[in-house]
Amino acid sequence: MSTSQDSTTRRDFLRSGSAAAAVAFAAPAILVRETAFAQNADTLKIGLVGCGGRGSGAAGNALTADSNLILWAVGDAFAEPVKGSIKGLKEQFGGRIQATEDRQFVGLDAFKKVIDSGVDIVLLASPPGFRPEHLRYAVEKGKHIFCEKPMATDAPGVRHVMESVRMSKEKKLCIVAGYCWRYDLPRQGFYQQVHDGALGEVGAVYGTYLTGPVKPMPPANSRPPGMKDLEWQLRNWMNFTWLSGDGLVEQCIHTVDKVLWTFRDEAPVKCVANGGRVHPNGEGNIFDHVTVVYEWANGARGIVAQRQIAGCYSDNSDYVMGSTGKGWSGWNSPYIKSGSEIKWRYKGDKPDMYVVEHQVLYKAIREGRVHNDGDRMARSTLAGIMGRMAGYTGLEVTWDQALNSGKKLVPDSLDWDMALAIEPLAQPGKTKTV
Repeated sequence: MSTSQDSTTRRDFLRSGSAAAAVAFAAPAILVRETAFAQNADTLKIGLVGCGGRGSGAAGNALTADSNLILWAVGDAFAEPVKGSIKGLKEQFGGRIQATEDRQFVGLDAFKKVIDSGVDIVLLASPPGFRPEHLRYAVEKGKHIFCEKPMATDAPGVRHVMESVRMSKEKKLCIVAGYCWRYDLPRQGFYQQVHDGALGEVGAVYGTYLTGPVKPMPPANSRPPGMKDLEWQLRNWMNFTWLSGDGLVEQCIHTVDKVLWTFRDEAPVKCVANGGRVHPNGEGNIFDHVTVVYEWANGARGIVAQRQIAGCYSDNSDYVMGSTGKGWSGWNSPYIKSGSEIKWRYKGDKPDMYVVEHQVLYKAIREGRVHNDGDRMARSTLAGIMGRMAGYTGLEVTWDQALNSGKKLVPDSLDWDMALAIEPLAQPGKTKTV
């Protein structure tokens, strides 16, 4: 099913009573090996683009979320992750892994081949520098989409994503974004309390992403003989801003997203930031710490502290301060206090949020409903890029400046033999555009 018309026809069929069975909400804690699978008229085919750890994890989450899914096709720039992903998923899901060798695609155009292979849904999990192009192609082909975060690494990419989202709504496509905390039941309960006024008027939120480093950049002299620039950078993609967006945008973007969630997804008007790199990272050009202070129109502040340095204090929490109370949300049950007294604590179910986000997607498809996270996924991505811009330049950056920035990090076209220069590490006070 490689055309929009084919996809629409199948969606119409899935709206019939036989296909609209509800998906169970609570997810099993352990993946169960399935050695046999009987495909039927209601079976949905998923395709995976990007077979690294997160991509393979997303495929496993998808197959756990809905027992009538099969993995139909996979693709990656390199052969090794494709083989590794198929091997690992087959060990868990047996006959539901139907990405035969002729549907295991390798290369820079592998995403097109996956999307054109007859899938109903595509999981986009390549490095985020590729996300705008991959998302647009999936939308043009009429596919439902699970789109990993972040959705771009520069402002032109975000604008491209925003247009793709507009197109997806016209086509009535479902898009679930990989901002997984939005699908975490304890966090949903917590932010509902915040929005219902349990803290009074929120004046500030402090979100932390203080953890260890990404995989460090290997020394330049360790590059294998004959390996060209593009392959070298792709194999170390976390260390390059055009591919990852920086640690603030690629990983800490979850914290940025939760800060916006606190303020009902209203965009901040401006921000300032401090950041830099403490430990050398060879040819890599990402910071290892950034602290961003966002400001909203009513004067409220959102502070995001990101640090990815080994041997330091770790924390991944959100602290919300209101006029009548304060709240905390971390890995355990979130709570709200008035003074020293806990007024509310989450006590409900805690299904795996990585599975729940997929359950929501497939349930909507099977029921013929449109569930589309597109607007907020683009907004949160831009907020992260806005914070990086402020950190890299040392300047105050407004929302409009970030949205309308013409600085394009991602090359217009890619070729394995191209010369691909590495931008130097930004220097606040000297770097003027990012």
